[in-house]
Amino acid sequence: QVQLVESGGGSVQAGGSLRLSCTASRDTECMGWFRQIPGKEREAVTTIDHFGTPRYADSVKGRFTISKDNGNNTAYLQMNSLRPEETAMYFCVAKDSFYCPLVAAGFSYWGQGTQVTVSS
Repeated sequence: QVQLVESGGGSVQAGGSLRLSCTASRDTECMGWFRQIPGKEREAVTTIDHFGTPRYADSVKGRFTISKDNGNNTAYLQMNSLRPEETAMYFCVAKDSFYCPLVAAGFSYWGQGTQVTVSS
């Protein structure tokens, strides 16, 4: 089992920035972030594998950056130029596989989520 603890959510105005952190209770081969707006399906945001290779949803490319500190099992998501439509609950995810696509299925471990609110 892996426990994921997220932090860093909050409220920001459109165009602003937030940094999310997620610490896992042990090392995993793949970590990432998904988000969900109430009433809508979960949406992949980004993943990063153990070697540091990132993948991004098209909607966040150029604005969001994921990084990972393997030494303390922590992934970071720097979110810049945030938009009101990105208001959502952001979930940290992890899996014990080097295969690290932007697909919710296959991620065994999910955090409790942290709320991000972007006001216009």
